[in-house]
Amino acid sequence: MRVAGIDIGTLTCRLLVAAVPPEAGGPIHTIRSERKILRLGEGVDRTGRLKPEAMSRVIETIREWKTIIESHGAERYTAVATSAVREAGNREEFLDRVRRETGVEVEVLDGEEEARRTFLGIRSGLQDVREILGLDIGGGSTEFIASWEGLPLKTTSIDMGVVRLTERVLQSDPPRAVEIQKAETLIRDLTRGARREIGDVTDLTLVGTAGTITSLAAIAQQLPTYDPARIQNYVLKLPVIQRIERDVFGKTQSERVGIPGLEAGREEVIAAGALILRCVMEELDADRCIVSEYGLREGVLVNMAKNLMEKNNADSRLSR
Repeated sequence: MRVAGIDIGTLTCRLLVAAVPPEAGGPIHTIRSERKILRLGEGVDRTGRLKPEAMSRVIETIREWKTIIESHGAERYTAVATSAVREAGNREEFLDRVRRETGVEVEVLDGEEEARRTFLGIRSGLQDVREILGLDIGGGSTEFIASWEGLPLKTTSIDMGVVRLTERVLQSDPPRAVEIQKAETLIRDLTRGARREIGDVTDLTLVGTAGTITSLAAIAQQLPTYDPARIQNYVLKLPVIQRIERDVFGKTQSERVGIPGLEAGREEVIAAGALILRCVMEELDADRCIVSEYGLREGVLVNMAKNLMEKNNADSRLSR
């Protein structure tokens, strides 16, 4: 089944056109993949509202991507939005603008549903590891997804991601020591709360997804160009994260430009991302994190394909 999905994140928007197999858990075949750092959530933590110019950037991109989706003959497509949109006081204005200007209906995911679909994406690309603790560090929030064999998923979300932490705490360029200490204390406290909510995760394999973690994997390998094949299943070790964190915190934003592996547009928030991952790993007593190129956008497609197949099967039974 050829389908497409648009993931409207706080920092990054992503498009995926793919062939999704009929069997549950089968591999996804990517046909077209796009991503743009559009910073939709810029200033939302302070003002509680999406900026008109940020909304316009996203809407123009959705319009472009809808043309791409149609050119690839996708049977169905869907669009989802996460932290920035679900928290914005003017979210309905944004959703209405997208509907009127592009014809696309956007589904706003709560934290639990975002985590569930992210897990579907991780599982589609990492089928050999059965019991995992998924970690999705986003722009506005961070999701934890615990999966034990034969048990329901346990998920929780903390309202802190790389954009929010940067805007709220790490405001100097480069951040001052007192800001870094405040940010570390905040992340550790939130992670302890998440761990209490989920329970004992000692035996779970930590798997990280989304742009912050994949960017850190690219930096660790000093990739001159981003290569998904070298990101998927890469093992980020804690000492490497600590080294990258020291390096990026010792540079200004302009000095971070050109760091091998660092995606253009992430110069401002990569330090926050390294700090979040390092603190989470230390609080979870994890010395390594497996990197997943697959995440929410893949999970959105798996979920849509599954629902379409169930509907088709139900219609077929009724027609007999």
